[in-house]
Amino acid sequence: MNRILMTGGGTAGHVTPNIALFPRLKELQYDISYIGSYDGIEKKLIKEQNIPYYGISSGKLRRYFDLKNFSDPFKVIKGYHEAKKLLKQLKPDIIFSKGGFVTVPVVLAAKKSKIPVIIHESDMTPGLANKICIPSASKICCNFPETLNHLPKDKAVLSGSPIREELHQGNKKKGLDFCGFTSQKPVLMVIGGSLGSVAINDAIRAILPDLLNDFQIIHLCGKANVDATLLDVKGYVQYEYVHKELANLFAASDLVISRAGANAICELLALRKPNILIPLPAASSRGDQILNAKSFERQGFSKVLEEDKITGDLLLKTIHDLYTNKTKYIAAMEQSTQNDAIKIITELIEKLTN
Repeated sequence: MNRILMTGGGTAGHVTPNIALFPRLKELQYDISYIGSYDGIEKKLIKEQNIPYYGISSGKLRRYFDLKNFSDPFKVIKGYHEAKKLLKQLKPDIIFSKGGFVTVPVVLAAKKSKIPVIIHESDMTPGLANKICIPSASKICCNFPETLNHLPKDKAVLSGSPIREELHQGNKKKGLDFCGFTSQKPVLMVIGGSLGSVAINDAIRAILPDLLNDFQIIHLCGKANVDATLLDVKGYVQYEYVHKELANLFAASDLVISRAGANAICELLALRKPNILIPLPAASSRGDQILNAKSFERQGFSKVLEEDKITGDLLLKTIHDLYTNKTKYIAAMEQSTQNDAIKIITELIEKLTN
């Protein structure tokens, strides 16, 4: 039996694509183990999957001044020695790394141990952790055609992002019933991320009466962002967060408004959902969501609005335009080669293992 070690952490986005690969890897008879940080979000998510989990020391590498910049390199060095020890113990045939700072010691230790590594880069341009890891990688998978220009040509593979199989199993009727909706009116789903987006929440609620003339609305508004004054509005439902019902809600939705995190938009692409992307502004991020959104717009998958330029009239007009032209967006998404990520990545794993 071949052994694969997977790593990635810091955010759910560095873990869920790994989890999406588990079922196919198990079918291929891989023995899977996982390295993450001692107490990162990845620990809980991986343990829920009943995959052996090993924690190592992890330090953040920053481009800006911070007192922790003096102590964190020592955490990385400690993590490197812990990773080396684990590689000796687990004897993996291959390593798959999804990014985040916990992966740096693992990938560097793998190079030292001559174990092949596949890296996956979600965003348009590689983050700092992956930049450090790229020279040690055998192959680098990515989500966007434009990313290929930032990677060594002999290592780069356009794969798209692995999407959890259960998202494809959604049931439209169950989704509509869960919300108390009818099948006679189209459904718009609004997703602001796990913490929600105040800007998106406010913009939607400001045009709610107009929107409800033509749409039923599912609003995933984030933790503590439910508006109690709107709980009894017919055709509008709010949830802080949904987990098990998400696949059914996607199945029930005709249009989606979303942030432009790489995993989120790859899910929209895989599910062929016409969408409006409102990326995090550059002031609140390293600008990766703006680049992600522009790539999807160029490829004909999405409409894009800038958060600070949204007005009620513009948002309303964009939603109606998207609905009118939805078949054009679905057709563009169906032509994409970025939909077979699990197949492309597992075939790459098989090739490098054997």
